[in-house]
Amino acid sequence: MELQVSTKRIYEGQIVKLRVDEVKLENGKIAKREIVEHNGATAIVPILDDGRVVLVRQYRYAAGTELLEIPAGTLEPDETPENCAKRELEEETGFRCKEMRKLIEIFLAPGYSTEKIHIYLAKGLIETKMRLEEDEKINVEKISLTTALEMVNSGRIQDAKTISGLCSATRSL
Repeated sequence: MELQVSTKRIYEGQIVKLRVDEVKLENGKIAKREIVEHNGATAIVPILDDGRVVLVRQYRYAAGTELLEIPAGTLEPDETPENCAKRELEEETGFRCKEMRKLIEIFLAPGYSTEKIHIYLAKGLIETKMRLEEDEKINVEKISLTTALEMVNSGRIQDAKTISGLCSATRSL
């Protein structure tokens, strides 16, 4: 176990904060740990009555490419993961759900980030209207779960939360 000796805040943004900690290792040596602090997020595997999954395609600046993903979003302060999932589902896909069940919780990159993603399965979808934020451009795609898993295996779906969510959903359907 590592024991924090000191911490220094380097950056404080809207989505992430960055700190550098000095930690004492079990062998007594001091090491630095750069930590990205994040409020956490939710992601949703929305399944239509006909078995197709609702995915979103959007350009991701940090990755430098367009990705096909399950809908997801960052937790607002004091927002529960389930409420965040319901909000993001409607905002990004234009669907509400009658049933939502937590599948798994995953750490995105525990080597340097505190971000935990809560992944839900959404069924009994009811079409409403997308409510995108000003800086979002999202296209909704509905494909069979089998095709989505084939896209994972062929490398056409590369997003970690999407891969985790799709694989977890197949075990619980």
